[in-house]
Amino acid sequence: MRCCPGQVLRCLRLHWCCRRGRSKVPLWIRETLAYTRVLQRSLYYNSLTDSDVVFDSIFEPVFWMVDYITRRFGTVFVCLVVVLISSIVVIAYIVLLPLVLYTYSPLWIAWHLCFGNWIIVMIAFHYYKAAKTSPGFLQKEKCDRPFVSVCKKCILPKPARTHHCGICNRCILKMDHHCPWLNNCVGHFNHRYFFSFCLFMTLGCAYCSISGRDLFLNAYNALEVSYCWNYFTCECPGLFPFLERMIHKSIIYMWVLTSTAGLALGALTIWHALLISRGETSIERHVNKKENTRLAKRGRIYVNPFSYGRLDNWKVFLGVEKRSHWVTRVLLPSGHPPRGDGLTWDIFSVHHDVIPV
Repeated sequence: MRCCPGQVLRCLRLHWCCRRGRSKVPLWIRETLAYTRVLQRSLYYNSLTDSDVVFDSIFEPVFWMVDYITRRFGTVFVCLVVVLISSIVVIAYIVLLPLVLYTYSPLWIAWHLCFGNWIIVMIAFHYYKAAKTSPGFLQKEKCDRPFVSVCKKCILPKPARTHHCGICNRCILKMDHHCPWLNNCVGHFNHRYFFSFCLFMTLGCAYCSISGRDLFLNAYNALEVSYCWNYFTCECPGLFPFLERMIHKSIIYMWVLTSTAGLALGALTIWHALLISRGETSIERHVNKKENTRLAKRGRIYVNPFSYGRLDNWKVFLGVEKRSHWVTRVLLPSGHPPRGDGLTWDIFSVHHDVIPV
């Protein structure tokens, strides 16, 4: 019986395929390699991938570490704020108030007492409300509310202006940012408290820095003279007693702390005031900037649908509905809720006076 070369070749191929089948890589390794290839290709072949997605993927461990530290040390940051503010108040009442009562005229004494106590009340009230008021969480129950997207973390429909907070691990209504000094998110229901705290804290720091400048210079020069005297001579150890040195150091500490904090908080307050004037949050600032760039390439102009005009934006943000509210709701402590529920928003194509005042 003769065998043709074609049949021999087919037999060899069948034998080689059988041997190859017996030496296959395990299934779980092949699945892992296939999944890895899919992940790798998703960075290059996904039409929705851009530089921001690649950046977030690369720095995801860094973001996770920052979120973890912020979540764990939130209470420490709050205690630090309370201790620093309390120390300034104690120095103002124990050290500065006696000096004011003995050196200033009755008119200036009344001014310092009224303004100083008013600032303390406003700072304490708004800080407590900003830290304890819920920013507005997205409910997990299903309802018929309108939504614009689906959260990739919560797998829930998100209304407009709602974003996910990685530290709180929940979706926040009209989220601005997560503040570690409050150990709370800044959202729809406590955004006004946060801004008011920053504003009045800046005013308080500026007040202490300006009014205490001469006291700071006198205390600094007195300590300098004391150190120079003790360095060159060993006489007169009682020239500056311990209590007097502590008073001078307390004044220097207060001035340096309020001046530096006032500069930092002042810049933050101005930034948020600009955002409020535009009718946007910190997150929406970046989103609107991208939309503006994207539409500009097409020859179109992006208009923020949640901006009602500069004055109306401030009225809506502060809850001013009549003229007396500028005093009762802005210059005095007020716990009135914000306008709207944070789920639906009024969109005006033509700017007009939303709240006539």
